[in-house]
Amino acid sequence: MEISMKNIKKKKHKEIRTREDVAFNIFNYLFFFIIMLLCAYPFYYLIINSISNNELSALGDIRFIPEGLHLENYRQVLQLDGLSLAAVVSVARTVIGTAGTVLASAFLGFMFTQEKMWKRKFWYRFIIITMYFNAGLIPMFITMKTLGLTNNFWVYVLPAIVQPFNIILVKTYIESIPRSLQEAAEIDGANILQVFFKVILPNCTPILATVAIFSAVAQWNSFQDTLIYITDQKLYSLQYLLYTYINQANSLAQMVKNTTGSMAGVVSAATTQTPTSIRMTVSVIVVLPIMFIYPLFQRYFVKGIMLGAVKG
Repeated sequence: MEISMKNIKKKKHKEIRTREDVAFNIFNYLFFFIIMLLCAYPFYYLIINSISNNELSALGDIRFIPEGLHLENYRQVLQLDGLSLAAVVSVARTVIGTAGTVLASAFLGFMFTQEKMWKRKFWYRFIIITMYFNAGLIPMFITMKTLGLTNNFWVYVLPAIVQPFNIILVKTYIESIPRSLQEAAEIDGANILQVFFKVILPNCTPILATVAIFSAVAQWNSFQDTLIYITDQKLYSLQYLLYTYINQANSLAQMVKNTTGSMAGVVSAATTQTPTSIRMTVSVIVVLPIMFIYPLFQRYFVKGIMLGAVKG
């Protein structure tokens, strides 16, 4: 009798815990679903306002459901002067800058794990200290000008190649790779570069994908370097043009309106550009590419950042 009572109590206890677990899981799903909606809504808001009736969008009447769907905004905005060239500059700096940062982070992270590297600890600390101290904007500008990098495409790439945080991630990740792999390669006669390219690099895919995401997003979103170092319009980045377009949305809307004035019979009032439609459309054009690229690397991201964050 006592045994059966104990079994009943255990079953009730299990049922209570199961119900609590289910309730907790439901709460978690709802909570993170709400967070997801809050994060996704700004992008959704930009998109629906860029393809809706421009007059309703300017009045703020488009909040959840698009009305008067059209793609005329994109056709007209893509015809703005300098946009296509700025897109080429942004794509080029993102691709080249990301490749350079990933390669530099991987090689330096690898070298800082090699005990036979000359003054290894000194150089590692020398790089890490730059995370906390810098000379400031004016000395940086003078340095870039002295090096001939002002009004030069490489000002987008070279200063961003060595990133201390990325080097720390890669170094910590490489330390988790069995040392025996390198030793076996060295016994077979591999030199330091062969060890790096044929042994270490193929085993660092997760952390390198993480570094690539960080670098690509930073390169694509950067506009301050254009503002500081570039006066040649041929080298303007897409983000910098977004910055200027948002500040000059009223004049741009009038310019597009004048350009399409001869097509008054074709272009309806609903598709006539407004400052709001300019801002929304240009923002979508700039944001969408990085939104499509990020999911491609996402499967590596969590693994890379976790393994690269904890030693051992």
